[in-house]
Amino acid sequence: MKIYSRSEFKDKTADHNYLINWTSQLELNNGRQYEQYEIETSLGKTHIWGLNTKDEQLDTLVIFPGARTTVLFWDFDKGLDNLNHKMKIFMVETNGLPNLSDGCTPDIKSLDYGIWATEVFDKLKIDKAYVAGASFGGLVCMKLGIVSPERIKAAFLLNPGCLQPFSLSLKNLYFNLLPIIRPTQKNVLKFLDKAVFSKPNHKLSGISEKMLVDYEVFAIRRYKDKAQKPYYMGKQLEEVNVETYLLVGDKDLLFPYQKSVDNAKRQIKTLNEVKIYKNVGHGIETYDKALNYIGEKIKNTTNNKTTK
Repeated sequence: MKIYSRSEFKDKTADHNYLINWTSQLELNNGRQYEQYEIETSLGKTHIWGLNTKDEQLDTLVIFPGARTTVLFWDFDKGLDNLNHKMKIFMVETNGLPNLSDGCTPDIKSLDYGIWATEVFDKLKIDKAYVAGASFGGLVCMKLGIVSPERIKAAFLLNPGCLQPFSLSLKNLYFNLLPIIRPTQKNVLKFLDKAVFSKPNHKLSGISEKMLVDYEVFAIRRYKDKAQKPYYMGKQLEEVNVETYLLVGDKDLLFPYQKSVDNAKRQIKTLNEVKIYKNVGHGIETYDKALNYIGEKIKNTTNNKTTK
């Protein structure tokens, strides 16, 4: 696999220690400890967090995060409990994002992220699983759905970054660039309030919001980000051959929902269902009802197979 770019922390040891301490705080808040895996892939070391991964009787869910995030954002305020269905959960820290994985990335327009995700499945000894991805993670799910569709039971895309170009509206550009130009807690919080959440319906607890702000300020200041950003996959989407569910928020500034819905219906031939959540922003992976929906779909599929 050809490496397209390499991102890195300014001080790998010190910055990784920050991430480890940040995760310990999340574990303390949630009252649980995450299992850890570190595997070798074509992109270098890939770090994975896990829950219930030793229980072979459970359904398996593999999660990929959005850009400039850690996959652990999915579990703010014990968010994964909102699945309401006990599963083996592997939370993959995608290479090239500000996390504990190495910073190497392939050309995002190639299928190499799908090849890498297949390697992750192989190294974790996952034969077949449900996959879910937010924003950038949705693109990874679709790449995997082209490269290795036989490994996916169903894919859940949450405000994915692969169904349309990044919005160039002045409002979106302003709130996205603001914390990058001046990475202060105030500016990050303003971005979160205007683009990621939609208060009071879609929000985090005070302690989780602070942890999110701290992480974003840290990532912008400490990570030399050279990774490509999500793009509209266009005709590549027509090659996807896995059962797909699309979950979008109607207050998503980054990828306005209607265009994503229209393109998904037109280009993903295996699109099963679309869910539109009112007063929900881009960070839909933190919205309880979206996770309720994912868990319900997986549980119902499992129950139907059991009763046949």
